[in-house]
Amino acid sequence: MARQLFRDAMLQTITSVLDGFGLLVFATSGALVASRKQMDIVGFALLGTVTGIGGGTLRDVLLGLTPVFWIQTPATLVICVAVSCLVFFTAHIPQSRLRLLLWFDAIGLALFAVTGAERALLAGAGPVAAVTMGVITATFGGIIRDVLGGESPMILAHEIYVTAALLGAAVFIGCVTAGVPHEVALISGFLAGFALRGAALHFGWSLPRYRPRAERE
Repeated sequence: MARQLFRDAMLQTITSVLDGFGLLVFATSGALVASRKQMDIVGFALLGTVTGIGGGTLRDVLLGLTPVFWIQTPATLVICVAVSCLVFFTAHIPQSRLRLLLWFDAIGLALFAVTGAERALLAGAGPVAAVTMGVITATFGGIIRDVLGGESPMILAHEIYVTAALLGAAVFIGCVTAGVPHEVALISGFLAGFALRGAALHFGWSLPRYRPRAERE
């Protein structure tokens, strides 16, 4: 009994750490978009916050979880605003903010794919729904960020994006279904999603695109 309680506590700690780190990197990516658009500090806070909590908010609404996570834990909003304000004063330091944005986004994508899928499992969702919630958690904050920032959404970019989130969530759910320890499943899902997204950024990978064909007679 004590051993099970210890494992549950460890799992909760690992999940909280991954979720918190994902929140940090996604808030940073939102603030970096604001820096590219030369917004004021309020714009930084807005883009950083909606990027950090947007996907998770939609996930909780679809799962019927009330209150949504950031109302239950207001510290998440404070973290997003604080990170965004920090980026406001430091965004000029990196040589390429776009490159930094893409890699921060890749880390957040992989992290939120697995933590979103896990939250869906804990809410009683089946494997397919849990994978879908993982993808939504990982991608919709970035969509809101790009729309508000006047950027072309990364979800529509040529490189592999949603597929990486799908892979990360699917690997996590597959591992859990196969009886793999939760901690290992979380890390495996994260590594799978980040590896695919990172490779797509480095090598310029993309899925085959539709090409117009001659009409049949």
